[in-house]
Amino acid sequence: MDHVTLACVVLPVTALLYGVLGMRRLRERRWYREAVAHCAAIEIDPYYAVRDAWWPEDDIQAAAARLVLDGLVTVNHRGNMSPTEAGADPASSAGHPLPDALLAAVRRRTAPATLGSVLLRDTVFDDVRARFHADCDARLRPRRPPAPRNLGCLGCTGWMLFLAQFGFAAAGLFDMAPHGPLQWAAAVVTGLALIAQIAALGSERTPADLPDPFAERLAELERHPALAELAARNPEAKAWLGAGRFRTRRGRNRGRPRRRVTRTEAGAGA
Repeated sequence: MDHVTLACVVLPVTALLYGVLGMRRLRERRWYREAVAHCAAIEIDPYYAVRDAWWPEDDIQAAAARLVLDGLVTVNHRGNMSPTEAGADPASSAGHPLPDALLAAVRRRTAPATLGSVLLRDTVFDDVRARFHADCDARLRPRRPPAPRNLGCLGCTGWMLFLAQFGFAAAGLFDMAPHGPLQWAAAVVTGLALIAQIAALGSERTPADLPDPFAERLAELERHPALAELAARNPEAKAWLGAGRFRTRRGRNRGRPRRRVTRTEAGAGA
């Protein structure tokens, strides 16, 4: 096949393919600039910002730290949390849904409770926390650009034509050796165009593959102020809250079997 004719077919197809990809890249860049501006303008709740942080610095620890700082809850060396006189008052509040939900969970317990016990057994607190973060997601997180529309039969026909063009051009490129400078130049251009088509298909990406400016904005935020304040004012209480995260039972024997009292010892004690 004549290489000049082949180049006249492959080059327009390649230009059309890159034109479509270029328009999509321009739309994605415009979305990214708008999303960055949106994330820079909004005020992000500190509890939401540390939701996915490492557990000693996450929103649950921050809520417990706020309750201790406000004098609504006390914590002992075993990590057991108990409401204070002010915290036991139903009218008292921490002023935020997450610490208030944790305070309500501690009030519901008939005995001092650890953070681990609350997280394991209190489904009400889990529901409140899930709703709080879902609401923040809905209000704050910018929407991703829509995925390319499924063109149905038209799209399938386009793909079949593109693959046919690619196979036809690749076969024609190696069908016969070019003769003369013009034929060689057309063959080289055709080969480069086919390579560019493969590269264009490899660079295809979905909206989920785009960078997340909201996650980048969250990564810039520092630790929760309640945790920083508690670490400065009462580092022991912060450590006790962290220890209570691993404890789901408040027994003093920590799982060791209790010593049985014999009848003789019971009679002597009486």
